[in-house]
Amino acid sequence: METRSFADYLRGLDDPGLLSLFALRPDLVSPVPHDIASLAVRANSAPSLARAVERLNEWQFQVLEACAALDEPMVEKEILSVTNPSAKFVLPHLVSMALLYKSSDGYRLPSSLREVLGNEPAGLGPASMAKLSMKKLDEAPEAAKKVLEKLTWGPPRGSVGDIRNPGPGIAWLLKENFLVPFDQRTVILPRNVAIYLRGGKIHKHPSPNPPVLTGRLVAQKTSDRAAIANVSTILRWYEEILNFWSEEPPSALRAGGLGVRDLKTAAQHLGVDENCAAFVAELVYLNGLVAIDADDRILPTHAFDIWLTQSPQIRWRSLVSLWLVTSRVSGLVGRAESKHISALGPELDRVNAAATRRLTLETLSQHPEISPDLDSLLALIKWKAPARRNPGLQGDLITWTLREAEWLGVTGQGAISKYTLALLNGREDLEIDSELPKPIDHILIQGDNTAIAPGRLEIAVARVLDSIADIESRGGATVYRFSESSIRRGLDHGKTGEEIKEFLRKTSKTPIPQPLDYLIGDVAKRHGRLRVGNTSSYLRCEDPTLLSQIVSDKKLEGLPLRRIAPEVLVCDLDANEMMIALRSAGYMPAAESNTGVLITGQRVSRAKSKPRPPRVIGELETPTEETLAAALRALRAAERSSHKQTSLREIAANALGSLPRTTANETLDLLHKFIVEGETLSIGYADNNGSVTHRIIDPLSISAGSLIARDHGTGEIQTFRIPRITGVATL
Repeated sequence: METRSFADYLRGLDDPGLLSLFALRPDLVSPVPHDIASLAVRANSAPSLARAVERLNEWQFQVLEACAALDEPMVEKEILSVTNPSAKFVLPHLVSMALLYKSSDGYRLPSSLREVLGNEPAGLGPASMAKLSMKKLDEAPEAAKKVLEKLTWGPPRGSVGDIRNPGPGIAWLLKENFLVPFDQRTVILPRNVAIYLRGGKIHKHPSPNPPVLTGRLVAQKTSDRAAIANVSTILRWYEEILNFWSEEPPSALRAGGLGVRDLKTAAQHLGVDENCAAFVAELVYLNGLVAIDADDRILPTHAFDIWLTQSPQIRWRSLVSLWLVTSRVSGLVGRAESKHISALGPELDRVNAAATRRLTLETLSQHPEISPDLDSLLALIKWKAPARRNPGLQGDLITWTLREAEWLGVTGQGAISKYTLALLNGREDLEIDSELPKPIDHILIQGDNTAIAPGRLEIAVARVLDSIADIESRGGATVYRFSESSIRRGLDHGKTGEEIKEFLRKTSKTPIPQPLDYLIGDVAKRHGRLRVGNTSSYLRCEDPTLLSQIVSDKKLEGLPLRRIAPEVLVCDLDANEMMIALRSAGYMPAAESNTGVLITGQRVSRAKSKPRPPRVIGELETPTEETLAAALRALRAAERSSHKQTSLREIAANALGSLPRTTANETLDLLHKFIVEGETLSIGYADNNGSVTHRIIDPLSISAGSLIARDHGTGEIQTFRIPRITGVATL
């Protein structure tokens, strides 16, 4: 078949060729086009071509630019002469992506591709329409040669003061047509002149080979040990930030997201910098473990309780899988040029974030046991996928990817870990559960009111310890400190003083020091003597002198208290605000219910609303083989149907010339006859507005004054009212 157009080229592809095209350009089958003509329109559209060009490496892009700089049609020898002999191996790939296609007289480009590449590919201007003698360039005056040196490698445009008086060098070039005037102040170097001056080549620095990755060698065992420690740490950060927000939920900003002050507080609680805290916050948000409640509080969801029961391997797999596909970039939080971007906010999506992460991990997996130098890695990735839509962000994305991969345990000491390689290869067992240290069920209490957890604690022990002690330092062992405020927090969670002591006796391998025993007893004795309720709120105490002390306390001068009985004070603030003010002044109130019963029990705050998973903005994933095969079958079937309908319409038009006309009796007789014979008919059918159209049908049966038939136009079984049929004729 003669290839007269891009659509003809696509129509001539066999099934393997179309499958290869769909795999390289998945947007062409999302959704599946109606026929080959629709496929050609989509494949030639600027958005689809831009996505395809983004998938090219630096050398493939340079060869494509060279093709765009030549006149169509072009032959392989011509392309190789202006590029490099290795371009011969690139051309089949460009053809398989339909960025080039073969016609009967050579290679051609889809008509919209030059628009996507720009008006000046490889820094070349438009071709000259005049006949030029390039040998005259050797005789050009010195002033003209200086002008040509500036324009040779692009950009091809130059500014002049006045085109009517441009100076001797430019005047000579304009006279000989080696420069073309664009307007009163701009001249352009023609494409064929620039290629001659470049020595017959399109690019100054062709890049057929990728840069070599350099870096520090890291043994696989060393990398794996560092990675498994990072895995343990990220899972602990997850639990800590969610337990912290359960007790002290931050308020969401009006536009959504986490405020700067709350982010700093979370960073201090985790013992990390704000960049790491923003990353952890984004991960829990992606996992659906936090939600913004109706009162704008950021609270853990009930999914967090389920998440705690899962094995470390399942948890880590979900974290890394979400991180790989998300378009959200936590590294944007806190940058000077992005002051209004906040963690959990709506402004963090970047279209090429996921693709950059995948490419970075792919590069690391191809160079195991190497911790790459950043400059070397940037050069290699930019050769593999030069970002043309947002080039300024790509370097930052790669840097943030390396940093986040280390936090996650995807890498250890900069080299990719075996756990990540197993995940990328689709293995079920990542060996994380077997290599993580088993959780321990004991602590070591010291004489200075601290306790050491020499490893990862069991969930039940860690929860109780978090409620009665504050984390002082982290590492291989975690140091907890007991204080008056931490013991009071445990009492607020429903523990009694004796229960706290009993927990420490069972959990600690060392005895409880006397100072800690006295501290717990003293705080428990004072806890609950003050009780707060709602009037807005009230404060009552069996000791009137303590209430008198509170009324006269200068620290509470701003608290609107009023005494209504010797043992009762009321306040305009609600109970929570009143308790916070009293605790900040050194008192230890406890909450009570409307019936006067002391409210005890562990307070686990959870969001009532369901989490809204953040959107994912990015490129389409490569479809599976089954999906591609189904798309091909649908396209072939649609093409056959379209061709058949066109043929039937032509046959009907040629055979009938006009709408068929028969009487009512003739119509019924013909329908009964052709139902038995099973022939295809052409009928005239009137719609609700009285318009009569041709319909090509296969009659099946007549029932209750209606004809049941298969309509060739839709391919479906339809019902036709017999009184509306104006005539019947055979094809």
